[in-house]
Amino acid sequence: MVRTRVEICGIDTSELPLLTNDVMKETFIRLQSGDESAREELVIANLRLVLSLVQRFTYRGEQADDLFQVGCIGLLKSIDNFDLKHNVRFSTYAVPMIVGEIKRHLRDHHAIRVSRSLRDIAYKAMRAREEFINEHQHEPRLSDLSEIIDIPADEILYALDAIQDPMSLHQPMNEGDGDPVFLMDQLQDQTVSEDRWLTYVSVKETVSGMDERQQSILSKRFFLGQTQTEIAKELGISQAQISRLEKNAVRVIRDGME
Repeated sequence: MVRTRVEICGIDTSELPLLTNDVMKETFIRLQSGDESAREELVIANLRLVLSLVQRFTYRGEQADDLFQVGCIGLLKSIDNFDLKHNVRFSTYAVPMIVGEIKRHLRDHHAIRVSRSLRDIAYKAMRAREEFINEHQHEPRLSDLSEIIDIPADEILYALDAIQDPMSLHQPMNEGDGDPVFLMDQLQDQTVSEDRWLTYVSVKETVSGMDERQQSILSKRFFLGQTQTEIAKELGISQAQISRLEKNAVRVIRDGME
């Protein structure tokens, strides 16, 4: 079996052990029977999982090492609270715990200030969610959280939405097997239309056919915002000549668009 070598946070993932589901269960039985060495084995065997989840948040600008440490806290909590009686894979249980720990860290370091009351409601809901998952092994509905913490569902939804981090335009939405697709690729520019695009192409072609001095004058006037007097001093000609050349260039562009 060929292992792909990936280095992140100073760890070579090709060196990390992989445990089968049966071996994982046996290791948990040893841990829950008092064998503390089994805990370290479970941590090392699941570092690859933490690393894969950390990479989901690399677009946030956070240091990968910091997120990895936070993810490991989530992994330790998952190991300590995992119950074999529920008969689910450990990764199924651990992923939301690890991701939740990372998101909590990012929320605590949020650049946008959120009121204390909203944060309190959101954190109560998140704690209730974790406890619900531990007990039932599946995600709670909003109505479940409302019943547990005795807060209206719409207030919980508003509070959870308020602490969400703004999405980066460079966040990968779908990587697939080829080049990644970013959020900015999915946004439509309402200012762009076929007519505006054709106009741009027409103007560009017309300007490219002018001499170098005319192109320079148009660039300085309409791109750099310089006055005719400033341009005249730079080119060593009179302001009147600049005015005449500018008018001629604009007339050529206008004729080319008709």
